[in-house]
Amino acid sequence: MTPDLGQGGCSALEDGVVLARCLGEVLLRNSSKKSEKLEEEYKNIEMGLKKYASERKWRSFDLVATAYVIGFIQQSHNKVLSFLRDKFLASFLATWVFKKADFDCGKLTNN
Repeated sequence: MTPDLGQGGCSALEDGVVLARCLGEVLLRNSSKKSEKLEEEYKNIEMGLKKYASERKWRSFDLVATAYVIGFIQQSHNKVLSFLRDKFLASFLATWVFKKADFDCGKLTNN
């Protein structure tokens, strides 16, 4: 992800919360079974990681695509695009970027 949004650290924190929740749900749900085989535990962890990947896929794609567009617009040397950026798009882009930071990745449950 390019640094044009300033969302790298926030995205990493979101990833941590979602990963902990996905793995925690899988591991805590099955922690009462003492005789569970190691292979079954690996499958449960794999399920948790797949859930994490599916939850984060579109958020990550959205951040990467938005950062690319913002960077392209900010670094453009095209006179028409520069004029539009400076005169009209500044407030729109600022609102768009701030909306990306307002994201709720959910809560960690304590079961």
